[in-house]
Amino acid sequence: MKLTSGIELSGEISVKETVVLIHGLWVSGWVMTLLGRNLRRCGFDTVIFPYPSMRDSLSQNALSLSQFISGLAATRIHLVGHSLGGLLALQMLSQYLDSRIGRIILMGSPYQASYLAIKLSRIAPGRWLIGSSMRQWLMRREDALFFHHHEIGSIAGRMSVGIGKLLGGLPVPNDGVVTVEETRVPFARDWIVLNINHTGMLFSSKVVRQVCAFLRQGYFLHPSESE
Repeated sequence: MKLTSGIELSGEISVKETVVLIHGLWVSGWVMTLLGRNLRRCGFDTVIFPYPSMRDSLSQNALSLSQFISGLAATRIHLVGHSLGGLLALQMLSQYLDSRIGRIILMGSPYQASYLAIKLSRIAPGRWLIGSSMRQWLMRREDALFFHHHEIGSIAGRMSVGIGKLLGGLPVPNDGVVTVEETRVPFARDWIVLNINHTGMLFSSKVVRQVCAFLRQGYFLHPSESE
């Protein structure tokens, strides 16, 4: 099958497999539209989960995501979350069981806390800006999260273009918002670092290729495989 970028990926995907796309902080579901369109060309059904990323807590949004997934008529469901959306997927997995959940991809998600969010949280306007969900993630107890042996892949960016520079900079390497080190997930099945920035992940053909590969086979296309 071909993507709009001309990428070809072999193999067949059951039409019953659905990918739930989960957006990040400060935006709404529409930002996931292009990614969803490309994943459909890759052979997956896609749906976008919109949620109030600033107003509601991570636990409240996890309940809403679980209810949203429960209403899907699909035999297997994958989750792809950008930034905070990836953390929301993990929170949902730690609270609710659904035997249909397959693979999970985190795109620029700061699992190892967030340098930028912690910096913002030290001032009153910043605490409002990071919202209730991100504040809950920063206060989490890691040993309280259980992921039931799901196959999880994490994508990091190393192109430092984003609001991080406006706020005094971030430890390098970073994607302009999240550092590469923050995207390391100890129980992940695979992890890859791409030359992309935080927002650019949503519109990159390179990212689409990697997402499709992980959803198909459970690992990313590392340099020796993708050349």
